[in-house]
Amino acid sequence: MSYANIIATQLNLGVRQVEKTIELIESGATVPFIARYRKEMTGNLNEVQIAAIRDLVLKLKEIDKRREAIIQSVEEQGKMTDELRAQLLAATSLTDLEDLYLPYKPKRKTRASVAVERGLQPLADALQKQYQCNVDQLAQPFVNEEKGVNSIDEALAGARDIIAERVSEDIAARNKVRNLFRRNAMLTSKVVKAKEEEAGKFQSWFDWKENAMRAPSHRVLALFRGESEGFLRVKIAPEDDELVIETLNRQFVRGNYESSQQVAEAVRDGYKRLLAPSIETEYYNLLKERADREAIKVFAENLRQLLLASPMGQKRTLAIDPGFRTGCKVVCLDAQGQLLHNETIYPFTSVREERAAVSKLEALVEAFKIEAIAIGNGTAGRETEEVVKRCRFKTKVIAVMVSENGASVYSASDIARAEFPEYDVTVRGAVSIGRRLMDPLSELVKIDPKSIGVGQYQHDVNQTMLHDSLEDVVVSCVNSVGVELNTASRELLSYVSGIGPSLASKIVDYRNRNGAFHNRHELLKVERLGDKAFEQCAGFLRVRESDNPLDRSAVHPERYALVERMAKGVGATVEQLMKEKELRSKIDINQFVSDDCGLPTLQDIMKELDKPGLDPRAKFEVFEFDKNVTRIEDLQEGMVLPGIVTNITAFGAFVDIGVHQDGLVHISQMANRRVNDPNEVVHIHQHVQVKVLEVDLRRHRISLSMRGI
Repeated sequence: MSYANIIATQLNLGVRQVEKTIELIESGATVPFIARYRKEMTGNLNEVQIAAIRDLVLKLKEIDKRREAIIQSVEEQGKMTDELRAQLLAATSLTDLEDLYLPYKPKRKTRASVAVERGLQPLADALQKQYQCNVDQLAQPFVNEEKGVNSIDEALAGARDIIAERVSEDIAARNKVRNLFRRNAMLTSKVVKAKEEEAGKFQSWFDWKENAMRAPSHRVLALFRGESEGFLRVKIAPEDDELVIETLNRQFVRGNYESSQQVAEAVRDGYKRLLAPSIETEYYNLLKERADREAIKVFAENLRQLLLASPMGQKRTLAIDPGFRTGCKVVCLDAQGQLLHNETIYPFTSVREERAAVSKLEALVEAFKIEAIAIGNGTAGRETEEVVKRCRFKTKVIAVMVSENGASVYSASDIARAEFPEYDVTVRGAVSIGRRLMDPLSELVKIDPKSIGVGQYQHDVNQTMLHDSLEDVVVSCVNSVGVELNTASRELLSYVSGIGPSLASKIVDYRNRNGAFHNRHELLKVERLGDKAFEQCAGFLRVRESDNPLDRSAVHPERYALVERMAKGVGATVEQLMKEKELRSKIDINQFVSDDCGLPTLQDIMKELDKPGLDPRAKFEVFEFDKNVTRIEDLQEGMVLPGIVTNITAFGAFVDIGVHQDGLVHISQMANRRVNDPNEVVHIHQHVQVKVLEVDLRRHRISLSMRGI
């Protein structure tokens, strides 16, 4: 079966859709490009579906690679048969392949292999026939001290070892045990007694048991973390081993003879010693992979919401990285985020210094015509906000608390050092805080997504899977918003479809040498940026000062001639067509349908002509915390407070209420109804009202509710 058929079945898509998508991917097209500009070819598939096809193709290729290696191994052993080859070629999963390969897989010395070396395989064969016989008499001829078989009991034990290994390698037996694990396996954890005192944070799991396949991802990861840190012992197994052994006996044991009893004993040993640990490992990996995927899905959705947070836009900004003892680092930025000035104020060392800090801030706001103040929300953040509120500015200035998560990572990075080689980490961190307020997406792409602080168990999950998923999110967000070619950083450009880090550097180098790009087609003058890269990236790049108005939109250059025909048809220029709704209303897009340009693309073009380069992000809104609450000690049960959603997990959402410790709104407290997914109710950076349910000062935990507010 072809990849397209397999994938179409798994994803419930049309085979033709999948075939065309695979063709595009194999030709070097990116997911955003395919989703945006090749809708007719894919049947209007979205980015999620296209990425799923891409990932399944890679998975199927890995299966084929493993299949080839297994076939080669079996052939080299001289054990390949037509039947086995057919089974290997028909296998559709790695599990099926490994099951088929298991009897031929080179092994370290096992009890069964030792028994075979001692000549006990014929005895095992005879016992498995389960004829009525005296097993001692059957085993007597195999007693051979020279081969290490010193007694009848040793001969029988060796034969049972051979049978036990056969049981563990039998495909039907393995599938039966898998099914019983799937239905009945329990996930249990016990505290390691010697470490009970140190394992306080895992106290909830000291004696835990639940159905393994129904365990939520966050709990699975918590248990596995406890085990990896040496505090818990985790087990996955059916509660009733006898039920599993009974099932296996029905397959392998026939009659009630002495030989049957030997086989039954071998079956029990094969399950306990070989099969159960093997299937437990499979299910451990299965649960881990499933939990990883769920956690990564949560992380990816949080990251998407964070990257697409409302930008304040281009305003002259004063940014403050707060600090008590070391002072507050202050920077002034122009409307494009360029550093104009920096210094340090010390508002918390004395009353005199506080007054000096207020005067300094007032002077800086006036001198640099500041329109907005960004205040980092870390240590001393709320206290710094109070200092800013005491200032008397001559013009209207908004003050906004900004998340510092990852700012320290950026400030110590090679990117920051290259951008500000003459400044220290404190200045770089303050600049990052200010730029985040102006345009979160442009600034956050400079930071490893894992450092942004919106994940769940991000250090416990599969790091390759996490990296790939988060990379997809960043690429998707950057391309959905679009990038201004003449102001974008290398880091932002590197995420544009078809560009990457190397071409991004060459674009910036070209820009530095030759000045601003005059239009999109000038990109083709950039070294090593050929037709394919241009095709992939051009539609996502904006040149706002271009003479061609379409360069400011998401209309792809390959459709410029089409738009010109539309304009000519109503007796207008392209610019007039974009400005005048009445002219656009005269266009019948059905007249422009062709083999490679259908209604989906034409509808997209009309939307772009209506609102060229529209930013999909929500409008920026100023938020303020309750001025009477700045410390956790200020909280009282029953208080209703404004807050900002900072992180979303499978079990609820964390909300910043301005006390340096986020509170948790458990999923059961999110609405006056059952909530299955917190994303149904909230999103990152959402402004919410919450009620304080409980405050645990000792553990610094705050329980919040959104019900009935």
